[in-house]
Amino acid sequence: SPPSPILPLRFSALLLLLLLSSSPVLSSIYTSCHPRRVAMSESTSKAEEAVLIQSVPMPAGSVKVRGYDFNEGLDYDRLLGSFLSSGFQATNFGLAVEEVNKMRQWRLSDEPVAEDEDEELKSIEARSKVKSTIFLGYTSNMASCGVRETIRYLCQHKMVDVVVATAGGVEEDFIKCLAPTYIGSKNPLHPEVASGFDLDGKTLRKQGLNRIGNMLVPNENYCRFEEWLMPILDKMLDEQLATGEPWTPSKFIKRLGLEINNPESIYYWCAKNDIPVFSPALTDGSIGDMLFFHSYKRTGLVLDLVGDIREINMKAMKARHTGAIIIGGGVVKHHIMNANLMRNGCDHAVLINTGQEYDGSDSGAKPDEAISWGKIKMNVTPIKIYAEATIVFPLLVAQTFAKDGPREKV
Repeated sequence: SPPSPILPLRFSALLLLLLLSSSPVLSSIYTSCHPRRVAMSESTSKAEEAVLIQSVPMPAGSVKVRGYDFNEGLDYDRLLGSFLSSGFQATNFGLAVEEVNKMRQWRLSDEPVAEDEDEELKSIEARSKVKSTIFLGYTSNMASCGVRETIRYLCQHKMVDVVVATAGGVEEDFIKCLAPTYIGSKNPLHPEVASGFDLDGKTLRKQGLNRIGNMLVPNENYCRFEEWLMPILDKMLDEQLATGEPWTPSKFIKRLGLEINNPESIYYWCAKNDIPVFSPALTDGSIGDMLFFHSYKRTGLVLDLVGDIREINMKAMKARHTGAIIIGGGVVKHHIMNANLMRNGCDHAVLINTGQEYDGSDSGAKPDEAISWGKIKMNVTPIKIYAEATIVFPLLVAQTFAKDGPREKV
């Protein structure tokens, strides 16, 4: 075969570049004879500078992106641990694991003894017993779905210190003790519908079935709830009239937790373990409906919101260190954050929701916005996971609270 012309051409081009670079006269002659080629060369050089801009060296210890290698076998702990180096929301999950572990592991003994420290808290032994006060907040859908059992586990084993929930987050727990909630997908009543999210609202209304996402709650469940709650409201009103003391929402919820007397309930364990449950919008749900109906039978039952705002704010103010884990947004997120404002911000925060900040909502706000208000301290590392909580929260608990076991024995 004939010799390739490519190598001679490359050699000629290289020789020409060497001659031009070594001789200003030759370079000037070449420029005058080939102005377009010189212009193109200068443009190419600028493009190369733009595309191939020099990188700064990555510092030692920088985490390299690497996911889980299933060739190494199936190890769920290592799989979840690999999320930290996987990128995107998997990395945020890994950072949230670190943040939760920090709030769980903190002890007052980690901090230097201040000059004005209380005398009983100056010894290492006493200081090692002072733990972070952990606030847990969640919206009603978390009690409606299977995350309820994860939350119950945390309260059962005294792994959190303060709970903030919506009205639905309270009542759905009690209702599940009286009657079940069902998955709407592949339901025999609606065999033609693959996903419960696609069930027809008008059909469900005629059937007396209430849809929560892809779950179904029979209206009968709320009838049972009314039958259970109304006699309790009568007793609570009698006690209020006898003592002259109004109920607060947190005392109201504790009483219901004792009345349900069911270890499947979140609030049974909160009542038993003396974990206060705050619900500033307690009337915004079926409980509100029952209070409304009851008020026409017997008037006078009072829920004192001011008593509860004093209580949750003082919980934050008296805490030596606080952490916040908040699933969802709205009132539960703001109520916890605002209580921590009273102590110039919480020390740790993990937020789990799908809200975006572009609409200015508190639900979608990033942790940095809370820092601007003094609700999270300036020198800490809060994290938000943009994810749906039924997938993420049980995994987060599996890698933190459940992995290490209870802080105290029940």
